[in-house]
Amino acid sequence: MNIVKMVTLAAVAAFAIPAFAQTESTRRVDKRQANQERRIEAGQRSGALNEKEARRLDKGQARVQKMEDRAAADGKVTAKERARLERAQDKQSRRIYRQKHDKQIAK
Repeated sequence: MNIVKMVTLAAVAAFAIPAFAQTESTRRVDKRQANQERRIEAGQRSGALNEKEARRLDKGQARVQKMEDRAAADGKVTAKERARLERAQDKQSRRIYRQKHDKQIAK
């Protein structure tokens, strides 16, 4: 009976550990994505972003999310994939800043 419990426990652990590792490897990316989405929403509320700018920035955020999903599809995000994601997020962050601080305002 103890052998059956041990085998069951080992099987559960084998499935749980990769799932935990996946969330660990993209946690920073996810936090940054959420922060950038909040920045876009705040820009809309304050009037710093008009509807067209916000839509374009949301589309850029979706592109970064798609990159993250592809990177994580095999169960592991490599250092190269993580660097590529961070570069894409840096680029998107600059776009958000530029759009929020340009002369255009929401009507």
